[in-house]
Amino acid sequence: MKRKILIIEDNEQNMYLMTFLLESYGFEIVQAYNGRDGIRLAKEFEPKVILLDIQLPDLNGYQVAEELRKDHALAGVPIIAVTSFAMAGDKARAVGAGGTGYIKKPINPDTFIFQLQEYLSAV
Repeated sequence: MKRKILIIEDNEQNMYLMTFLLESYGFEIVQAYNGRDGIRLAKEFEPKVILLDIQLPDLNGYQVAEELRKDHALAGVPIIAVTSFAMAGDKARAVGAGGTGYIKKPINPDTFIFQLQEYLSAV
């Protein structure tokens, strides 16, 4: 059985790149293009890791993370903010909302998997 990762990302190019990279390492990817679908799919598929954009069209990533943390079945799932929000305090805000980690966009295809390694090792 493949290890599932949920990507919640509204930008098609970012979604394609992350999906391509993760699938090349043997992960099964579930995709959501907005926060509401992301919450629903997280509950339905119970992924091992969630990659979460902060700037989403309906709920923002902070709201999504807070909602996901309310579900006991998802409480231990790492939520990694993958975002262009790179100002002072943005990482702390993502972690404060329930995030486990933080990766700045644009992602670097050469280092993306390495950046996720500590979260993926448990998957």
